Amino acid sequence: MQLASSKLTPRSYLLSTPFSISRGTKTSAEVIQVEVSLDGKTGSGEGVPYSRYQETVQSCQAQFDSLPSKFDQFELQTLLPPGALRNALDCAFWDLRAKLENQPVWMLAGLTKPEPVSLGYTVSLSTVEAMAESARKNSDSELIKVKLGGQRDEDRIQAVRDSAPNSRLIIDANEGWSVSEFDRLLPTLISCGVELVEQPVPASDSASLAKLKSPIPLCADESLHGAAQLEQLQEIFQFVNVKLDKTGGLTGAIEQIHSARSLGLGVMVGCMVSSSLAIAPAYLLSQAADYSDLDGFASLAADFAPAMQLQGNLLTAPEALWGYP
Repeated sequence: MQLASSKLTPRSYLLSTPFSISRGTKTSAEVIQVEVSLDGKTGSGEGVPYSRYQETVQSCQAQFDSLPSKFDQFELQTLLPPGALRNALDCAFWDLRAKLENQPVWMLAGLTKPEPVSLGYTVSLSTVEAMAESARKNSDSELIKVKLGGQRDEDRIQAVRDSAPNSRLIIDANEGWSVSEFDRLLPTLISCGVELVEQPVPASDSASLAKLKSPIPLCADESLHGAAQLEQLQEIFQFVNVKLDKTGGLTGAIEQIHSARSLGLGVMVGCMVSSSLAIAPAYLLSQAADYSDLDGFASLAADFAPAMQLQGNLLTAPEALWGYP
């Protein structure tokens, strides 16, 4: 399936409230949206350039401009490295295939038919009081992910637990702790019933986590950027966070999940702060994941249309959004 045409459009989505992690604060989501067309049909996809991996909207545009005028989905996997642009294009190809072959992407990709999944809510890094209030407002969520990585982290997690006593808790430090800080915080995390800790220390220090022997399972995020790393990571982490912007699309994410499972690793399917167009492909993968963290669209002041849908705390994707004929 060779393209007749492709187009890249930068988009900026304002957030209804700032979103903070240990590395900084976002007030908008800067994304790239692409369209690929053939035989009168058009597929769409979205990627989020990630500064952690030296990506910008401008660098993605430069990559796009360097592509040949015609290429197919198979060739894409070698034309570009894993990243936001390859993700957007790969997902657009899947969407185009669904329209050309008159079958939904989940069926074309051999995935489970999608059903509503519980939406995990993310508490952004802020003051103790603000995080407690955010958790209280969302205390009916089955799962809450708490962003940490600063002073008073013991107080933050305790305040969240007190505000959402019945929610399951995951911590994400986004590389914000040292091993000694993590060790010091472990008793508090255990007493608060935290069931998973995501990327507690910088990726460069991951190996030192093996000495800590945390009783709480660890999940690799920034430490995982390519499937080749999985065998090394299994000695340190028990779970991996699979994100389409890091795998370079749905194609790479499916392969990474299969590889992780074959090594006995659990799987979280995550996302960046993005529009619903980027969430829809990840939603397909969430069906068989141990954890899903797909609320990246929920903080937008105005979303892509049609948008992901929430029924209570259950997340669904309308067929008109992505991935269906």
